[in-house]
Amino acid sequence: MTVVLATCAELPDGDEDGDALVAALAGRGVAARWQIWNDPDASWTETLVVVRSTWDYTRDRDAFLAWARGVPRLANPPDVIAWNSDKTYLRDLADAGVAVVPTTFVAPGEMAPLPVAGEFVVKPSVGAGSMGAGRFAQNAITAAQAHVATLHDAGRIVLVQPYLSDVDTAGETALIYVDGQFSHAIRKGAMLPPQTTDVQDQLSSDTMFLFEQVAARGPAEAELAAGEQVMRVLRDRLGADLLYTRVDLLPTAAGPVLIELELIEPSLFLGYDDDAADRFAKAIAVRA
Repeated sequence: MTVVLATCAELPDGDEDGDALVAALAGRGVAARWQIWNDPDASWTETLVVVRSTWDYTRDRDAFLAWARGVPRLANPPDVIAWNSDKTYLRDLADAGVAVVPTTFVAPGEMAPLPVAGEFVVKPSVGAGSMGAGRFAQNAITAAQAHVATLHDAGRIVLVQPYLSDVDTAGETALIYVDGQFSHAIRKGAMLPPQTTDVQDQLSSDTMFLFEQVAARGPAEAELAAGEQVMRVLRDRLGADLLYTRVDLLPTAAGPVLIELELIEPSLFLGYDDDAADRFAKAIAVRA
């Protein structure tokens, strides 16, 4: 039995989860090979393809979605990938009752209503790893407006969100689910330091992700409850559990709120839980 793990040219052998996953699959009698998603000579028709470290997809989202639609057996499925590839999905989740970071969506040609108090974040609706996201104070409104203009010139919808400062001390919690069941959690440190206004350098670089400080974390009951609510909404929307899901939460005084839902190519931080790699490998083997 063989499965294909889809990646990008910059990571031909996958991300930091790669070795552990391949070893765990081998332990279950499943051979795995890495394949670059946009390799014109690649064949995707013979086996299950699991999207893993295709971290460059935001550079050509249309091509990536076309590739996904052309893979007969893909996890997660192409329609899920298309929906999750634009952060306007946050609006759908909010409409379904999920507590999300308050977000204003600003389309090209619209004026961005920037907050008049406190720090805030401006980022593109299509992006990964916090690339293109800027954290602005009230004394940097001009820089924020320039960033909005740059994103609009590129045809991007812009997200404007308050900067939730509790993340600076408590960090961000990522809940990882395998086949719809909670697997493990990690803590990520704040990724946007104060006055992260040099966003243009990010947009023009080849870097795909900003550096993350990561540690294992036992999630609080409120975080698990928030994660389960997201999973219920996904089940209602999709009619089935996904192979993998990552729910990223930020702390607030009123409880955790969703900052991002990762259904395409998230790091699953398999090295931060002793059984996580085998748990994921088992789910893949059942589907293969």
